[in-house]
Amino acid sequence: MSHPHADQVKSFLISLQDDICNALALADGGKGFVEDAWTRPAGGGGRSRVLTGGKVFEQAGVNFSHVSGDTLPASATAHRPELAGRRFEAMGVSLVIHPENPHVPTSHANVRFFIAEKDGEAPVWWFGGGFDLTPYYPHEEDVVHWHTVARDLCEPFGQQVYADYKRWCDEYFFLKHRNEARGVGGLFFDDLNAWGFERSFAFMQAVGRGYTEAYLPIVARRKATPWTEAERQFQLYRRGRYVEFNLVWDRGTLFGLQTGGRTESILMSMPPLVRWEYGYQPQPGSPEAALYERFLPPRDWV
Repeated sequence: MSHPHADQVKSFLISLQDDICNALALADGGKGFVEDAWTRPAGGGGRSRVLTGGKVFEQAGVNFSHVSGDTLPASATAHRPELAGRRFEAMGVSLVIHPENPHVPTSHANVRFFIAEKDGEAPVWWFGGGFDLTPYYPHEEDVVHWHTVARDLCEPFGQQVYADYKRWCDEYFFLKHRNEARGVGGLFFDDLNAWGFERSFAFMQAVGRGYTEAYLPIVARRKATPWTEAERQFQLYRRGRYVEFNLVWDRGTLFGLQTGGRTESILMSMPPLVRWEYGYQPQPGSPEAALYERFLPPRDWV
């Protein structure tokens, strides 16, 4: 297996954060991102960039982090006991975009690299990441576009890659306590090292760069759509599912908290406004019902 080069990955991730922030700020047309650089006492640090009160994005966060330590948290070693006692580095770019207009979907993406080392033994490393879309008033052409970009960036790496990582995304971003998908999926991969470092790194780069190609055309199509207060209230209700998933099921949130990560950056994914409603049921035949009936159940989009 080819030797990993963490410095190359870090350089790419810093550049990726810059590129995504520039593209999102241009699409928003407002005041742009504010950067908050931070250090972690146990090792490492990062750059948190947040856009709030934009013309399109109510809140957008794009984080770069690079943390290290002498021991791994329980969330990392529970399924990988061979990692116990190893030094580790974890780095990545993670982002969540919450638009104000209910017709513009929420989106999430992250790409990451992990390496654990021990004197006298070969390093253990892998890549992970993906992107997924969470619409409130979805349009089939938008979801098809999103998945077409995902499929096309996977094709150079193998015919089964898109199908496998699309299925993994559907399974991962699923609220088991609701028996309901969080959104319409995309790509999710983890523990990727079987291709060797260069090819695995190339795939991670393709996913990272593919996010804006998948998302920004949807933003451009929907950002001027008129919306009602009732649609806004439904958006805020559905944002509750985002909060539930991130706090109950998301492994990245758990890893960050268990490693003593920066809480403000870890919880940047939370929407600025959200509501819950007891026993909500959409009206039959309504656009809200269509989300549950036509879009949330996993299906083949391309």
